[in-house]
Amino acid sequence: MGIKREIGQRKPFRDNRHKAIVNLLYTNGWLVGKLRALFKQYDLTEKQYNILRILKGTDKPLTTSVIRNRLLDKMSDTTRVIERMMKKGLVVKKVNKTDRRLVDITLSNKGEQLLLDTDKITIEVDAIATELTLEEAGKLSDLLDKMRG
Repeated sequence: MGIKREIGQRKPFRDNRHKAIVNLLYTNGWLVGKLRALFKQYDLTEKQYNILRILKGTDKPLTTSVIRNRLLDKMSDTTRVIERMMKKGLVVKKVNKTDRRLVDITLSNKGEQLLLDTDKITIEVDAIATELTLEEAGKLSDLLDKMRG
């Protein structure tokens, strides 16, 4: 189904760039909804999952600002999200040894285990894009990179 029909658009878009931007925004909402449903079974938000993956991908503690810079969604409430993750026992926070103004965040054993558990949904996450061939997915990714300049 095309974007025009999905959103009930009656008039034509200004041009294909306008149509592409509307389609990206709509598709982002659709994708986030799908991911939320998958992560909900693990009592995780997509932001928490992203932080867990960032911490898993490094061999050293990271500061909150470094985590924020690596996030897919550069939200301003990173500190609060990390605090909630600490309460769940998913991450550990320690004062930085070289700069006491900074806080180092690491993955806890519970956070590591949760990531192992969520590996089971990788197939479901990948299935979201099965309407695209691998070549089409590569082209889409390249076009999105090009759009961001």
